[in-house]
Amino acid sequence: MQIRILKSKIHRVKVTEADLNYVGSITIDEDLMEAANLIENENVDVLNVNNGERFDTYVIKGKRGSGQICLNGPAARKVMVGDIIIVVSYATMDFEAAKKFSPSIIFPDDSNRINK
Repeated sequence: MQIRILKSKIHRVKVTEADLNYVGSITIDEDLMEAANLIENENVDVLNVNNGERFDTYVIKGKRGSGQICLNGPAARKVMVGDIIIVVSYATMDFEAAKKFSPSIIFPDDSNRINK
């Protein structure tokens, strides 16, 4: 049996930009991507803590160390700069393997930097 489980999570990161005129996606600081085990073009769910919106999009790489979290294209209408969001991705795996799997979960600081 295959099940879908949490793979990666960036918990409570602040939106720094919203660009309606971009093609689409979420731009994430490369440091945050690496810490959360996300790759470019990976499908993610975005959960907006401020307004309850939940939507999916894909990741594009932002400038390393910038703290950038930018919602692009139509997703820009679902956030405001300063909103707090949670970014999650999932993996499908065998039920027994899933029991042993540990997701990558990070808790950035107020400047969207990794707490070390």
